[in-house]
Order: sequence, then C-alpha cells, then structure tokens
Amino acid sequence: MSALSLYQLVALMLLAIGFFGLVRRRTLVGMLIAVELMLNGAGLSIVAAAQLTDANATLGQLGTLLVMGLAAAEATLVLAIIVVVSRRFGTTEVGVVSTLKE
Repeated sequence: MSALSLYQLVALMLLAIGFFGLVRRRTLVGMLIAVELMLNGAGLSIVAAAQLTDANATLGQLGTLLVMGLAAAEATLVLAIIVVVSRRFGTTEVGVVSTLKE
C-alpha cells in the first residue's frame, strides 16, 4: 500500500468520525468539534495528494490553508451563535433548542 493510499485512508477515517460525531452529538459544541474533524480530514487529503503526486505542491498547500481559514472563520461564527443560544435558552442541547415555543 502506498503512502498516498495511507494518507487518504486516514483522511477518510477523519471524515467518517466527524460525520458520526455530527449525527450522534447532542450539544452544539460537540457538533462543532465534529465539523472541525471533517475539515481537518479534507485538508489532510489535499496536502497529501499535492505532496505525493506530480501536482504542484504549492497549490496543495494553498488549498489546505484555504480550508484551514474556512475552518477558523466557521468556528468563530458558530461559537458566537452558541453563546447567543446559550444566553437565550440556557442550554446548548440541540433537542431543547430546536423545539418551538407556543
């Protein structure tokens, strides 16, 4: 098995663990961590493909930096939303927040 296949397998496992965490977590912070895992898997896949193939390594690194910047912006926005939800509802559990009030 080549090194690229191993890196892609690890990236796929990170993606699967992140998706499983997104589906199974009950709190917004846990869901945020799961999405971050998924984005880390995507970044690993991009940089591994760029470094271990004939593709331009600089473009792969720039793509990974783009994914990391997107993850940082997403985390900032979601944490701000979590603070507002926590103040309004008193909890960050998805089941409580998603119910409509009469």
